[in-house]
Amino acid sequence: MAAVIFSTMEITGKLAVGLNPLQLNFLRFLIGGLILMPFAVKELKKKDVKLKKDDIYYFLCTGLFCVVISMSLFQLAIVYTKASTVAIIFSSNPVFVILFAYLFLQEKLTRNTIISILLSLIGIVFILNPFGTSGDMKGIVLSILSAITFSVYSVMGKKRSSKYGSIALNCITFLVGDVIMLVIILISKLSAIRSMINPKGSFEFMSNIPILAGINHSNVVALIYLGIVVTGFGYMFYFLAMDKTSAAMASVVFFIKPALAPILALIILGEQIPLNTVAGICLMLIGSYFSLTAKSKSYSKQVE
Repeated sequence: MAAVIFSTMEITGKLAVGLNPLQLNFLRFLIGGLILMPFAVKELKKKDVKLKKDDIYYFLCTGLFCVVISMSLFQLAIVYTKASTVAIIFSSNPVFVILFAYLFLQEKLTRNTIISILLSLIGIVFILNPFGTSGDMKGIVLSILSAITFSVYSVMGKKRSSKYGSIALNCITFLVGDVIMLVIILISKLSAIRSMINPKGSFEFMSNIPILAGINHSNVVALIYLGIVVTGFGYMFYFLAMDKTSAAMASVVFFIKPALAPILALIILGEQIPLNTVAGICLMLIGSYFSLTAKSKSYSKQVE
């Protein structure tokens, strides 16, 4: 269920026409955070966790990397390139998680994880198509930066997920990140900021960011779906799957998404899938298989 829901994320973002990408990001995580809140409170009570100053600093960092940086870049990527391309590239974030976990958490690199990294990176190169002409290179670069910064958040979350619980960690991250987003939105309304930004330039989306303005009958369904279904229930199903099985099994989400998202984008948005993208998807799927195999072996050893 998590895999299917997450595969519709980029498509729904494309359908939310008329909304500022940063506005959409803010509203999406506000709704999702509120949906997760009852489950998060229950989890914190069960673990007898009381948030202190150090915890607030930690959630300011996770909120900044997840909501403010990674997901803002994600929403902007959807504006500049195909939904299917963003979905495929964002699904490569576990590859970067492996690298950052090796660098900062001293986790071991196995032969399978190295193969996974290489195949996934080659797959991204095929999608980038450096020898061809690509009019959506800006969106592709934003997608890669989104995947990298989301993997930084994932590694940060790994350090304390056992303390707070996965759902509580994400819920607080979403809401704290949204508080930072709200500050940015209010700053963007200052006349000094508005005068600095060209209304027809590349950064026009950062000037006078609306909160509710622009919501209408044509995009409200997409907004509600993104907030409740994708950000709320999607994450909840993902972490419930992790609790009921293992992190390795839950990572099947990123194994299914690169294959399913382009098909849904073709059916719903009519986005064509170029041959180089098909080749890239295949390489990333094979890479995900090696990554999943490595995680499964690691999990089996822990159980033993």
